[in-house]
Amino acid sequence: MIEVRDLYKSFEDKEVLKGISTVFEDGKTNLIIGQSGSGKTVLMKNLVGLLNPTSGQVLYDGRDFVAMSKKEKVHMRREMGMIFQSAALFDSLTVLENVMFPLDMFSTMTLRERQKRAMYCLDRVNLVGAEEKFPGEISGGMQKRVAIARAISLNPKYLFCDEPNSGLDPKTSLVIDELLQGLTKEFNMTTIINTHDMNSVMGIGENIIFIYEGHKEWQGVSGDIMGSTNQRLTDFIFASDLLKDMRRMVIENGLYTK
Repeated sequence: MIEVRDLYKSFEDKEVLKGISTVFEDGKTNLIIGQSGSGKTVLMKNLVGLLNPTSGQVLYDGRDFVAMSKKEKVHMRREMGMIFQSAALFDSLTVLENVMFPLDMFSTMTLRERQKRAMYCLDRVNLVGAEEKFPGEISGGMQKRVAIARAISLNPKYLFCDEPNSGLDPKTSLVIDELLQGLTKEFNMTTIINTHDMNSVMGIGENIIFIYEGHKEWQGVSGDIMGSTNQRLTDFIFASDLLKDMRRMVIENGLYTK
């Protein structure tokens, strides 16, 4: 579990995060949503230590990440897996070598053990057979799955995903969503996903935090969205007239139940 307590972040005279307090739960897909410029990316960067908050706490199972020394933070990051908006694979390394990279850097395994672990992770994302290919030889969706395999190679307790479906078609995005949700439950990870994808929100949103102008505007699950009375949330989720009409029909016909 990751708990955020009264988190503020300012850049010179601009306050970007304004007293955010929330909990990201174990074994669930925790989604951060919000308009561009709302502060959700800054929030995630504060969670993983790429930025230091102006004030507040980030607690990893009770451990205050903000107050840790540099050495303690390095050790803590070994418990984290990261999936970037671009897959961020090394073009000069094979798929297998990309997945092995964190193991080569941080584990004390033998070469054979590292290869075995990497192949296990590739099997979990259905990529056995692609291990000798290079990133340029596989599709964008496959590259994202390689990135997921690499992120889970060190068996992290916490998994951070920045727009994992960016640039993918709807069918491939669904595969990525189902994969992330399945791995989250299998390994009981605290998974945090920064996303604009409304299909992800409605499909795997087990704990959703909506950020508006730097503060937490709303928190709930995907099933609560249809009946939400928070106007800022509904304006964000149902931005198109078509979606607004669909929401109205659902409510008027009694298909939504709290």
